[in-house]
Amino acid sequence: MTTSTDSTRTERAQPSTRSLDPAERHRLERAFSIPRTRFLAEIPIAALVLLWSFEGADFDFAKLAGGSVNTAEFLSRLFPPDFSKFGTIVELLIETLQMAIVGTVLGAGLSLLVAFAAASNIAPKWLYYPARWVMNVIRSVPDLVFALMFVSAVGLGPFAGILAMTLGSIGSIGKIYAEAMEAVDRGPVTAMEAVGASKRQIIAYGILPQAAPLLVSYTLLLFEGNVRGATILGLVGAGGIGLELTTAMKMYNYGHLSAIVLCIIVLVTVIDQGSALIRRKIT
Repeated sequence: MTTSTDSTRTERAQPSTRSLDPAERHRLERAFSIPRTRFLAEIPIAALVLLWSFEGADFDFAKLAGGSVNTAEFLSRLFPPDFSKFGTIVELLIETLQMAIVGTVLGAGLSLLVAFAAASNIAPKWLYYPARWVMNVIRSVPDLVFALMFVSAVGLGPFAGILAMTLGSIGSIGKIYAEAMEAVDRGPVTAMEAVGASKRQIIAYGILPQAAPLLVSYTLLLFEGNVRGATILGLVGAGGIGLELTTAMKMYNYGHLSAIVLCIIVLVTVIDQGSALIRRKIT
């Protein structure tokens, strides 16, 4: 008896096209079949684009198989790691972490300001398009180019790396900030507009509270990226562990190189776990 009752409840809970008139049922079936048909039609196009990209980029599976031997040989040289300069590695990793912290704070602050101008539900058209264009220009330039530019401007050291990370953040995270603010629920915003709230009040009480979890999450992602990016910027003399990494590679000091890489992995893993903990707290 219970099974029959549960079955009846399930049938009532589940929508069925049999209860719809033929016109409505045809409309629903058409609505669900069009995306599937379109997806199947786009698969050959995507395959052709992928094959074209393989050909243009000279991607060769045979070379990949042959290069795996050289890769294995290179990796074998990294063991055992040499931690005789562990103090120097820790000191440079701390400098790298400090660069990432300062670069993230400055970059996130400036990116948020630019995001206000690049969000279509906040900024007027005359401000929206120039802000988007500026972010596109910044995003198209690699951070290493910015680092080289600032190294020539302010000299070698972490200050140049911080400036490069700050400027590079505007192009990448600024766009994500703007899209997060554009994706908020329009209901509260419309209600505030109906009662005559000012633009500042709408942003402060209608948009930012909804977008805050995403903004915090993206800022943590920016910080993680800046930690990894700071290790690369050091390759051009912009401070951090990157310069020591490059020196070890040039000197064929594979044991020291392995120790540096392992320490970077530990640092990035710790930061990633800490960021994940913070994300769980805010969501």
